[in-house]
Amino acid sequence: MRTVLEEAAELTRTGQPFALATVVWRQGPSSSQQGSHAIITADGEVHGWIGGACAEPAVIREARQVIATGTGRLLLLGSPEQFGTVPDGMVIVPISCQSEGAVEVFIEPVLPVPQLVIVGDSPMAHTLASLARVLGWRAEVAAGTDFEADERSMVVVATQGHDDERVLERALAARPAYLGLVGSRKRGTAVLGYLADRGVPAEQLDRVRVPAGLNLGRISHTEIAVAILAELVQLRAGGAIAALPTATAKDAVDPVCGMTVSTGAGTPSMTGDGDTYYFCSAACRRAFEKDPTGYAKARTL
Repeated sequence: MRTVLEEAAELTRTGQPFALATVVWRQGPSSSQQGSHAIITADGEVHGWIGGACAEPAVIREARQVIATGTGRLLLLGSPEQFGTVPDGMVIVPISCQSEGAVEVFIEPVLPVPQLVIVGDSPMAHTLASLARVLGWRAEVAAGTDFEADERSMVVVATQGHDDERVLERALAARPAYLGLVGSRKRGTAVLGYLADRGVPAEQLDRVRVPAGLNLGRISHTEIAVAILAELVQLRAGGAIAALPTATAKDAVDPVCGMTVSTGAGTPSMTGDGDTYYFCSAACRRAFEKDPTGYAKARTL
């Protein structure tokens, strides 16, 4: 558990989304233990222990969906014939396990807080950072091109004419979820025109919001900060700024046991005759190797 918590702390520190899986009940024989914990990253990596080859692929698949939706779920893994009435809100995940064990797992998302990077040293920049922190966001004020951002970041360039072009070009390279320039529309047109002449693609420049923030007319610097934060909240609430990572792994059906598995980097697989087959465990892969033609035909029936 200590190792799992240490890993969770490191992922949280670096702003990485993950899911925490906890075994809340088990029916023997099962390798899972009540109270066991594991962390599953958005890439499908597992740190900790929540079960053997039968349970783990299903938990990974469900955990990635939990991360993508931001909603926890309670899973009951096993053969449907083992269970009677299932309470509302519980999801039955059929698994074919020779041990005939069963396990109940609660998976909860742990998502990074929004990150806002404000480039500039004006009173408005510091006011915006303070307001964002009230919402629980990570907010930092940076000067010049000395800032870090990624595709999950929201970046506001508020350099007030001090090297706007170079700062905006640096911000565009990070491809942030939001990029706004504080300034007049006339100033924005000039800056974007300069970058276009430097060869910055139009599809990148079209992502820059100029001026940043909701249009509230002639307002004070404090109100400008409120207008920008209001726009960010509005865009996040409407889904225009992705708050959660997108699940990229595809699902496949194990041709041996019929389980649905995620086609992640660690999923057992085998390629033959131009097709790739994915398995819930190494045992199913070995079974397939003994009779690939038979299992491949059964899958197409």
